[in-house]
Amino acid sequence: MTRRDDAPLHLNAFLMSVGHHEAAWRLPESPLHRETQVDHYISLAQTAERGKFDSIFFADSPQLYTDIGRRPAGGLEPLTLLSAIAVHTERIGLIATASTSYNSPYNLARRFASIDHISRGRAGWNIVTTAGPNAARNFGLEDQPSHRERYERAAEFLQVAQALWQGWEPEAVLADKATGIWGDNSKVHPADHHGRFYSVAGPLNVQRTPQVYPLLVQAGSSEDGKNLAAQYAEAIFTAHQRIEDAVAFYDDVKARAARHGRDPHQVKVLPGIVPIIGATESEARSKEVQLNRLIRPEYALQQLTQTLRLEPGELSLDQPLPEYLPDEDEIEGSKSRYSLIVSLARRENLTVRELIGRLGGGRGHFTFAGTPEQVADVIEQWFTHGAADGFNIMPPALPSGLEEFVDTVVPILQERGLFRSDYTATTLRGHYGLPVPPFTRPQELSRPRAALAIESTREGH
Repeated sequence: MTRRDDAPLHLNAFLMSVGHHEAAWRLPESPLHRETQVDHYISLAQTAERGKFDSIFFADSPQLYTDIGRRPAGGLEPLTLLSAIAVHTERIGLIATASTSYNSPYNLARRFASIDHISRGRAGWNIVTTAGPNAARNFGLEDQPSHRERYERAAEFLQVAQALWQGWEPEAVLADKATGIWGDNSKVHPADHHGRFYSVAGPLNVQRTPQVYPLLVQAGSSEDGKNLAAQYAEAIFTAHQRIEDAVAFYDDVKARAARHGRDPHQVKVLPGIVPIIGATESEARSKEVQLNRLIRPEYALQQLTQTLRLEPGELSLDQPLPEYLPDEDEIEGSKSRYSLIVSLARRENLTVRELIGRLGGGRGHFTFAGTPEQVADVIEQWFTHGAADGFNIMPPALPSGLEEFVDTVVPILQERGLFRSDYTATTLRGHYGLPVPPFTRPQELSRPRAALAIESTREGH
């Protein structure tokens, strides 16, 4: 599928504590104890807004995800954080991750509606199903639901949330002081949903929001993830190491969207890139080497062992990956990331130590070290060759990496006519060139549909 020639480049800033590189916190200039300081994130958001980014994004998981000896771990709940950022920014979109496996549709719909009101239409939801037994045990479950069930649950969750957001018609609030009538009860509708996983009455106790519902973002690249994205997602965060793989994913997910009767141009694909920027190529390479030297291999080895579903001791730092590894269909969580890591190691015949270095910057996302012009060249190449509608910018260190990108790369993209010089919209949907959803009666949205997220042919499962 070709990208529309007049389509603008989109940039999202993926913000993570003091940077995406796992050793960024060890740099001499890296600030400590910032991962729970709201001023740190407000400042980062303001920097991204100065660079005219479409949005900022916070990942999240309802579990302590990593060994705290390895890197700054845990942090603030992202919807709470976005509430604070919203009142200190004016235009930039605000995207947070929230799980469909460990939330209820009513409460989560209410929180996102509140953020959309607080920010005057800048909310976005990164929809995740949450992999891992540790998260399940935090919610009274012995183990995680199966991969397929998590995606089926997510599809129904989305039906309910959309029905709740559409519960108030645009003319529901009259605020007529003369007659003493504040609202029209006939224009507020219950969701009245009764499905396999959820029964929700509604209506939502928050009025219709500026965007009606938040920008819907999805990041899974498994078969089930791509099917869910094709039906619902308006922006897709993805990870690819090579442009040819990114083009194949781009064409695939756009074609799936078209099969679901959607305009594929309204599904924006944003691969992640970790830009390591230097005044010269040599300086950029030196920065990359410095960061990789600060990785503690014993921690990274433990994480990689868990990711590959191996037993301790099965990986050796100076040997390639074992010949036998589980097939993707044996993996219950993060299937696409598992396949990306194994493919990278096999294709380039990397030792485990070399693989750890390649993953240290972005956990499988494309890491590129170069001058501002070289970084802009890569972005332009992927954008113009149908591999991306934009990029998920993942600075290796924060705040320095984001400041470097805004001050040195963004002006080049603007000079080339690829990126906006100023905001022309006030909402997140407006930044992404997406319309406000028209009013649809909630009952039409919440009507149960069988196997919504799973196509009849499930490749590789």
